[in-house]
Amino acid sequence: MNPAASVTLVDKTPEQLAEWLPLSISLYEQARIDAGDTPEAAAAAAAGSRARFFPGDKPAEGHRIFTITVGAEHDGKDAGWLWIGPTGEGSNGDWWIWDIEVHEAFRRRGIAEAAMELAEDVARAAGVGAIGLNVFGGNDTARRLYDRVGYAVTSVHMRKTL
Repeated sequence: MNPAASVTLVDKTPEQLAEWLPLSISLYEQARIDAGDTPEAAAAAAAGSRARFFPGDKPAEGHRIFTITVGAEHDGKDAGWLWIGPTGEGSNGDWWIWDIEVHEAFRRRGIAEAAMELAEDVARAAGVGAIGLNVFGGNDTARRLYDRVGYAVTSVHMRKTL
């Protein structure tokens, strides 16, 4: 059976959130460094994101953080995570996929695509009309995924180090 056919999104418990948040923030900080930020700028951006989206280390209103699980044939194993929520003021009610990660052992099996489709269902149920996301330069694998599931490029930021 195709693992993607049995993907579910399960809200993280407070204990799981407490474990996940520092990891997610650390990975975000590293992604910013990899994209060209100085370590200081990346640390400041990560701290700002944590304060904005996780006041008191709890998700901001409307934000959902899920464990991506793969069903019965894999014993409901944790295959990764997905964080979705409002983009903020001036967003016309749009949401954003803030973070998605599929663990290495589960990659290239359609699990990320299935998780993103489930996230769309969550957003639709909340009355959301559109979902956006960011992909850092150099993450070609993610770009291909987002193209496959129907995301269109709306802006491109470019940088040249001197």
